[in-house]
Amino acid sequence: MAPKVKTLSFSLLQRLMAGDDDGSKVAASDAAGGASRSRDSAATGFLREPLVQFAAIGALVFAADAMSRPAAKDERVITVGKALRQSFIDNFDEDKARTPSNAELQKMIDSWVASEILYREGKALGVDRGDDMIRDRIAYKLQLLIFDQIRLPQATDERLRAWFEENRARFDEPERVGFYLTPPTTEAQARRWLDDIGSGRDSEELRDKTRAILARPIDSLAPAFGEKFRDALLELPQGTWAKLESKEGWHVVRLDSRRPGEPAVFENFRDEVLRLWRADETRARAWEAVNRLKASYTVRIEP
Repeated sequence: MAPKVKTLSFSLLQRLMAGDDDGSKVAASDAAGGASRSRDSAATGFLREPLVQFAAIGALVFAADAMSRPAAKDERVITVGKALRQSFIDNFDEDKARTPSNAELQKMIDSWVASEILYREGKALGVDRGDDMIRDRIAYKLQLLIFDQIRLPQATDERLRAWFEENRARFDEPERVGFYLTPPTTEAQARRWLDDIGSGRDSEELRDKTRAILARPIDSLAPAFGEKFRDALLELPQGTWAKLESKEGWHVVRLDSRRPGEPAVFENFRDEVLRLWRADETRARAWEAVNRLKASYTVRIEP
């Protein structure tokens, strides 16, 4: 039979992960019910392992009924441990002007117990099944717990410079062009527009519909207009109108400006590099944690 694991509070989880002696004793009392001190120490050391932490978080959040359903008597026991009571006290007054009275503390405990009862009864009735809002909410809370456990290495200049070089395209100033573009149309109509523009007979309506595209990065031209259009545009002499075909149809185009790119200098972007490096590293480590949990699952994709 699989071991029974009871739901523990997030405050208790924080103490347990941090190796707090008081939190460890409460955890031992709540989860094991009187294990020896040596077993407490070993369990705490075991729980400090990153992979075990993530697995423990999932077990604590989902009350360990993914593997086996606890005995009925355990489902009817609700434990309000010392760490949970302390979390009520800590969160009672943001300004810490006073602590709650015994009556106020009891009211908070009663409210939490009522919520826990409704949660357990709702799960027993299966009200959480098929509800995407509940599913997403629980998944989001577990994501927050995972992110809270991530510890990044020191952000040395060497590490940041290496990341900067790998992601230079996010900082370099790209080559840009500016051009005028008429609406997409047929090749015959584009030819007539080109003749009208060349002879100064273009209509006011056509002028109003012609777009001025300013400082457009060259790398963005192919996805928007097609590679053929990009290559033809870059070959145009500046100031010359021409008929070009894009993915949407034919246009009359005039290349108006072209500005070369400029490589970024690390020192000018160090603060932004640090912020983005932290975000990328945190995201990558979170995915690693999820993939470790995923290793215990079998994913079937039905045709």
